[in-house]
Amino acid sequence: MPIFSASYTDSRGNAATMEVEAPDALQAKRKLRLRGIRVVEVKAKAKQSATATKASEELGQKLKRSSLSSLLEAKPGIKQKAVFASKMSALVNAGVPIVRSIDLMASQQKMPLFKRALESISLEVNQGISLGQALRRWPQVFDRLTIAMVEAGEAGGVLDESLRRLAKLLEDNAKLQNQIKGAMGYPVAVFVIAIAVFLGMTIFIIPTFAGIFDNLGAELPWFTQMMVDLSNLLRSPFALVLVAALAAAAFLFVKFYQTPIGRRRVDALVLKLPIFGDLIQKTTTAQFCRTFSSLTRAGVPILLSLEIVREITGNSIMSDAISTSRESVLQGIPLSLALGRLNVFPEMAISMLSIGEETGEMDAMLSKVADFYEDEVEAAVKALTSMLEPAMIVLVGGIVASILIAMYLPMFSVFDQIK
Repeated sequence: MPIFSASYTDSRGNAATMEVEAPDALQAKRKLRLRGIRVVEVKAKAKQSATATKASEELGQKLKRSSLSSLLEAKPGIKQKAVFASKMSALVNAGVPIVRSIDLMASQQKMPLFKRALESISLEVNQGISLGQALRRWPQVFDRLTIAMVEAGEAGGVLDESLRRLAKLLEDNAKLQNQIKGAMGYPVAVFVIAIAVFLGMTIFIIPTFAGIFDNLGAELPWFTQMMVDLSNLLRSPFALVLVAALAAAAFLFVKFYQTPIGRRRVDALVLKLPIFGDLIQKTTTAQFCRTFSSLTRAGVPILLSLEIVREITGNSIMSDAISTSRESVLQGIPLSLALGRLNVFPEMAISMLSIGEETGEMDAMLSKVADFYEDEVEAAVKALTSMLEPAMIVLVGGIVASILIAMYLPMFSVFDQIK
């Protein structure tokens, strides 16, 4: 694809140039306008040298060979991307050339897919392609949020500052996700252990005691008889049918959730849950405010920022609200009014957003809202954890106690017969 050299004016009013790939000059201008760049002139670059062309062909062949293997390789998570952005910001701020900075990052990278991506990006940037365009060719490594922040930094001549904000944003998002995972990790682990203990005692221990009581001729109480019948059921071929039915139900649920209608219905139901719904709403609100604030502060256009935020929102109901609000903003309606009509985000967040729009400090106001809801999520997670821990202990104790009672109740009948 042809490469064009674009002259533009950055956010500080200084003249700058950058390169963009497009079928023609008109498409190149449109691409830059979508990124909020005020184009002055677009010129077609001279054709690449034979060496550069050969290198590009070799790179393309290398990417084709690695495309299949990359499907099986681990993709970098938020933590790895945050470390990359933080180190790149420090290197660029120190005056290290971008190509040299990427080479240093590639030499330190241990993930094969991430390392290969950085090596490819280094080669492309060395051939004159912008860093943002090079990142776009690795969607399995860099998401739209990272690409938008890098392109905004390049357009404004503040790449180091943009990368620093990206690193902070990714770290905050990772912290928010870890809080939720940490809150649910302990209860889930205890619940799995409780189920394993119950199945183990029901399948292996109760039949032994049932055989002893049968030999002694003791009459089994109704509770013990119920546990014995359950043990016989779990050891019968019907248990395999039950497991297969549960697996099929789980598979159908996953398939249903993958459909747009199923995802919306399940996400709408989740938002209505007594405790978890409020927690998910606060978490999504904090993530929306933090990400949107960082994007707008970096100079990313509002419409593109809303599109990116919509993609990283975990709940489809709130994602649809952002998408609908984006269409309203296109028609000239303020974002706060568009979001307020949908009654999805908390009223306080909408009010703060409205104040930010009126004062022209929307990014700062959204950052404060994100701080508030992150603290709310942290407090809610602590309260949920403190409530679930004793509940799980009671659950495990109840399971063990019920089985022990079922085994010891017949002994009283045996003792009465002995007397």
